[in-house]
Amino acid sequence: MSRNVVRIDEATLFELLTVASLFLVALFGAVIAYQAYRGYRRNDAQSMLYLSIGLSLLTVFPFLLNVFVTTLVDPDQVVIALLENVSRLLGLVAITYSLYGRH
Repeated sequence: MSRNVVRIDEATLFELLTVASLFLVALFGAVIAYQAYRGYRRNDAQSMLYLSIGLSLLTVFPFLLNVFVTTLVDPDQVVIALLENVSRLLGLVAITYSLYGRH
């Protein structure tokens, strides 16, 4: 399968803004997930651990999947979309459990 590779110096403003926004979502998600993890460690609150895991799956892992899987394997776009959506779904399940689960 041949894929059109966009070089950074040939990227449109829209493409650059898209990549920058995806990176910022992952960065802010990682910071908030880390703070939730610190809350778990400090207070031994199980719900904070699930919140941290959920935020990571919701924000960080879709970005990493997109970057690394695309770089290493070169799959179809539908495969990437499926993996990202499964990660987001699991993240939402973890966050829901952190709010309503038994701890």
